[in-house]
Amino acid sequence: MNLSAKYLIKILENYGFEFRRAKGSHQVYYRSEDNKTVIVPYHGGKDLKLGTFLAILKQAGIDKNDL
Repeated sequence: MNLSAKYLIKILENYGFEFRRAKGSHQVYYRSEDNKTVIVPYHGGKDLKLGTFLAILKQAGIDKNDL
């Protein structure tokens, strides 16, 4: 499974999230239809830890089995 921040961002964008802003190495994505905000740590080319990846998906309301 690809655990890169770039892949996670692509998933979020496919589910209607839009880039809002960045602060340091974190990017904020927002979906206006249900007023959800998620923060994605973006540390260059490093992969995210599995727990972090899945927690961000859960916050966004995306089931990992739908991927």
